[in-house]
Amino acid sequence: MTFTDVLGQQHAAAPEARIVSLVPSITELLCDLGLAPQLVGRTGFCIHPADTVRAIPKVGGTKDVNIEKIRKLAPTHVVVNIDENEKPTVGKLAEFVPNIVVTHPITPRDNIALARLMGGVFCAQQNADEWCDAFTRELAELESAPKGPPQRVLYCIWQDPWMTISRDTYIAHMLALIGWTIPEMGEARYPSFRWSEDVVAQIDQVLLSTEPYRFTEQHADALERQIGKPVQLVDGEMMSWYGSRALRGLRYLRRLADQ
Repeated sequence: MTFTDVLGQQHAAAPEARIVSLVPSITELLCDLGLAPQLVGRTGFCIHPADTVRAIPKVGGTKDVNIEKIRKLAPTHVVVNIDENEKPTVGKLAEFVPNIVVTHPITPRDNIALARLMGGVFCAQQNADEWCDAFTRELAELESAPKGPPQRVLYCIWQDPWMTISRDTYIAHMLALIGWTIPEMGEARYPSFRWSEDVVAQIDQVLLSTEPYRFTEQHADALERQIGKPVQLVDGEMMSWYGSRALRGLRYLRRLADQ
């Protein structure tokens, strides 16, 4: 039996796989599926679960991967993501790693296919099925919950320059579950923008994410005074990490909508 990644590549079940994960959220998922003993490498941003990943060697960041470190670890599989990892880097890894497993969740429901792919390729299907059942129940509860008034929100991920997200992103699809929409800011998936009266007029509130930029309550207070619209700090991991943390992310969304 084989399992298909987002590029249509077929991967056979590999019970003895040596895995390098270059995707923080998927590193956490692999650990939660019981696969930590097979993880031989991770990025410095793979910080969850902390007690487990501490023993796994680092191989650089998601963008600045140390190719030679990975070569020395002799992985059979490297897990990558289209948004988080650079295509030229993945190409170099493919020269000596037998299996590159490519992922690209766009909607919350894509977490189900992601978990089944990881569970299938790395022979942790029972754990993956149990996680998928829990996620499916939580998603159904959120989708069927009464929606509050629609909100137009600007979700900020960076400043200097200010950057936001497009509607075709995982975060935007998460927000859509509670009836919150993202304004159009151009064709880029993560567009930059400048504050103006026109931008402020398009939104009901601003969400400042705690990652990748480390926005704080001080940033939120200052921006609220500047633009005269509500600004709140949100947990970036809960909003953008697919995989294990997405289950908690759905619960976090419910609380966000109830505020």
